[in-house]
Amino acid sequence: MEASFVVAFAVGIMVLCLIGKVVSLPMKVLWKLISNSVVGAVMLWVVNLFGANIDITFVKALIAGVFGIPGVLGITIYQFL
Repeated sequence: MEASFVVAFAVGIMVLCLIGKVVSLPMKVLWKLISNSVVGAVMLWVVNLFGANIDITFVKALIAGVFGIPGVLGITIYQFL
């Protein structure tokens, strides 16, 4: 085998790995947003069990999922204003 063939093959493998990383990054971010939204919706649902009567929307669930308990408290306080 020629040395140029081996070098070209190695460069091609590295480029494919780099493209795989670039494509997988947005999927990780999207998965994190979706999972945080689900967790936030569950937290808001638990608060609704105690009679808060908060509408559960995607934005409110995302806020609650990203910020956690302080986000839920903020949404609850905003609801009662």
